Amino acid sequence: MPVEGNESRVICFIDGFNLYHSIDAVGQPHLKWVNLWALSETMLRPGEELVAVKYFSAFAKWLPNPYRRHRSYVAAPESEGVTPIMSHFKDKYRKCKKCGNEWKAHEEKETDVRIALDIMEDGFDDLYDRAIIVSGDSDLVPVVLKARSRFVDKTYYVAAPPGQFSRSRDIRGSCHGSFEIRPSRLKKCLFDAEVKNSDGEIIAERPAAYDPPE
Repeated sequence: MPVEGNESRVICFIDGFNLYHSIDAVGQPHLKWVNLWALSETMLRPGEELVAVKYFSAFAKWLPNPYRRHRSYVAAPESEGVTPIMSHFKDKYRKCKKCGNEWKAHEEKETDVRIALDIMEDGFDDLYDRAIIVSGDSDLVPVVLKARSRFVDKTYYVAAPPGQFSRSRDIRGSCHGSFEIRPSRLKKCLFDAEVKNSDGEIIAERPAAYDPPE
């Protein structure tokens, strides 16, 4: 627990694909250009300090345009202090049971495990007092329950991505509290069209696909 008089430390763990696909389902693609550090700061309570934001995702390298957009996006929050933790996709061959045709698909691997490992490792290193998990994925329930039993002085909250609140009962039920990230919150936390560093150099440019509506 924080020493009396000090701010309570918060780390935000963001399931990148869960957030991305939730925004995609909302049908407002410009919200994908969200500043994750600024978004995380909106979740703080009085007396809390945001000490880290971790973004977990993977690059779809076989898709040139999405891969390019994703790389540009990752560079933007990283310039604000967000730590990207990237996993990978694994080739997976599928077969039609009716016609026998086979094709190569891609399956994202390791993201859930990496989130779980960082929640536990940062807990053991006593790096946070409250963890905010941006995801509606029930696969993270075991790590939340384990962390709560191991770190009884820490609290765990779920920030369900847009449209995920009613479908995230399992993970919400495993945490101390929960709330939904509404599109209106995301809208207040978007990057400018150009993201620049302290020297004025352009770090990332907003893809045309993420341009806000006129």
